[in-house]
Amino acid sequence: MSGGEVAGIIVAVFWAILVSFLAVALARLAQVLRATTKLVAEVTEQAVPLLADASTTVRSARTQLDRVDAIASDVQEVTSNASALSSTVASTFGGPLVKVAAFGYGVRKAMGKGDAGTERTPRRTVIVGRTVPDPRRRKQKG
Repeated sequence: MSGGEVAGIIVAVFWAILVSFLAVALARLAQVLRATTKLVAEVTEQAVPLLADASTTVRSARTQLDRVDAIASDVQEVTSNASALSSTVASTFGGPLVKVAAFGYGVRKAMGKGDAGTERTPRRTVIVGRTVPDPRRRKQKG
């Protein structure tokens, strides 16, 4: 055997080893691609119903928000009406009622039935059957 033949055999063996490693790597890559395809198909099967449910939920929430918006606008209208009514009643009856109350107070005062002319007796504190004068008020001599 000559040196060229030995070199050819070494190159052929090296080439065969390289091709077999590449074949194993391609076989493993094909398995990974099959598993990935299967996983994507399963995720798609589960995601489509979930997306449909989410879409239904969003539609329902939008309907409820529309209802709440209508209720809020009605409440705002009622509030403004109540405010207008309150200010109307206050301006219509407020002045005359104050005048009537002042007149009644003046009549009571004139007839002598007011509270200003009467003296009150000092309050007393009762402790276990005894009456004790209030310590804040002292009787004045004179």
